[in-house]
Amino acid sequence: MATWRLNGDVLIACNCDWGCPCNFNARPTHGKCEGGWLWMVEQGEVDGVRVDGRGIALYADWPGAIHEGGGRAVCYIDDRTDDAQRAALTRVLRGEVGGPWGVFINTYDLTGPELARFDVQLADYGSRVAIGNTVQLEIQTIRNPVTQAEAHPEMVLPEGLVVKHARLAASKLFRVRDRVEYDHSGRYAAFGRFEYGS
Repeated sequence: MATWRLNGDVLIACNCDWGCPCNFNARPTHGKCEGGWLWMVEQGEVDGVRVDGRGIALYADWPGAIHEGGGRAVCYIDDRTDDAQRAALTRVLRGEVGGPWGVFINTYDLTGPELARFDVQLADYGSRVAIGNTVQLEIQTIRNPVTQAEAHPEMVLPEGLVVKHARLAASKLFRVRDRVEYDHSGRYAAFGRFEYGS
């Protein structure tokens, strides 16, 4: 069994309405889930291999709710990694060490990981992500549809699999162009801190 620990920032985006009902054990807003996660590791180690400052990401397309399975997914590893880091993070993304990936791996057919350039700017509601030429994500505040005033809701999930406390946002831009392909700009997004380990 692997000895591992990762912490850092996660950015989330999908096709659901604000808040994403999946967070509360409800069905996806539109009956199917299309979205994923980017994890930027602040500090991390997998079986003695340090992965500080490296990123991984996974985006999927499920025909229904995530737990019903049948999905397709693509994943990426930061191209700044060395061989040992790539091997360690590949095990993470394939669900071999546990964490959220150990649950998700049972719900999709996974392609990758692919090495890609991670251009990530973590800035709360101004966060921006480009992963190679395949993933684009820009986050913004949710706005009141009548007054256009900014809203800053937060979500607390004591049993949360990916995140325990998140700040809810909207995607200004969210596109994936790979084995899974979609554009869900203007839909649900969130960001928060993560901490996982054995």
